Amino acid sequence: MSEPSPQMPSPQQLTTMLSLQAAMNHKVDPDWIKAAYPYLRAVVVEAAEAIEHHGWKWWKKQSLDMAQLQMEVIDIWHFILSEILLRQQGDEAAASDHLLHNCRDGGNEVIIFDGRSYSLADLTLLDKLELLTALAAARRIEIVVFAAIMRDCGMSWDDLFAQYVSKNVLNFFRQDHGYKDGSYQKIWHGKEDNEHLVEVMATLSATADGYPTQLYQALKQRYPA
Repeated sequence: MSEPSPQMPSPQQLTTMLSLQAAMNHKVDPDWIKAAYPYLRAVVVEAAEAIEHHGWKWWKKQSLDMAQLQMEVIDIWHFILSEILLRQQGDEAAASDHLLHNCRDGGNEVIIFDGRSYSLADLTLLDKLELLTALAAARRIEIVVFAAIMRDCGMSWDDLFAQYVSKNVLNFFRQDHGYKDGSYQKIWHGKEDNEHLVEVMATLSATADGYPTQLYQALKQRYPA
């Protein structure tokens, strides 16, 4: 297999993200595969929230909030990974192969939906978000559409990987330290945990082996005993 282009995630990145997502799904519900939750319904909701952060109302002044939009893209990716894992019955290797085959740049792709052709190169970011919403509602996964949205939001696959892993690790950290029973402290030493996460991320390399473990341990060292 040839090395992936800069417009594609590496096999190791996909393996890491799928493993983290499967572990989180299991933490939420050990029988998550049997439960077959409607993950693409969650994509619909998150994509709609992304549209709100973009701004779409012609009758009032709105400003695009790119930082929040990028966060919604990360949330969407969590649920896309979950749906792909579900369709592969939890087989992470099969899910990784599927993603490697489908994670193309998507800039010149044409999507056929409801009898109509959509050229991604001709669509605005808002149009692409709307198309992603419609596809998810129809229970279709088109990674090229997601990739085109990601690119329009100024994110590379490396950016996606770093942000996805960091949010996943923080979610695990919260769960392990009492988030569910209410004993978790979201503010440490005068800063919210998200702020600590950003500071820790700046000291680590997202491409290093064991990045998720390093991130978790760094948060643990900062968290009050």
